[in-house]
Amino acid sequence: MEQYQSQLDGIFQALADPTRRAVVGRLGRGPASVGELAAPFDMALPSFMKHIHMLEGAGLIRTSKAGRVRTCTIEQTRLAAVDGWLSEQRAIWEGRTDRLEQFVTQDKEPKK
Repeated sequence: MEQYQSQLDGIFQALADPTRRAVVGRLGRGPASVGELAAPFDMALPSFMKHIHMLEGAGLIRTSKAGRVRTCTIEQTRLAAVDGWLSEQRAIWEGRTDRLEQFVTQDKEPKK
């Protein structure tokens, strides 16, 4: 359980930045080179590579190099860990809101 929480901490830390979320979103459509991923952002390539290294370190993406081109792909299994955690949280909160709804809408005996 501790390792699971540690993994989630790293994943959520990596996803906390809008640039990294945009990269993950783009990779959801398929693999892309670092150059393609960096193009929409107004930053130097070394700065952008820090984002790529953070995502790779969190296990959200994988990179491979062929010649001078580094290609990034998304790691579905790591995103599945986030999905699992979010599903657990959704179930907890749906149960709580269901109980609240029952409490609010239950028929109460009229006061005499």
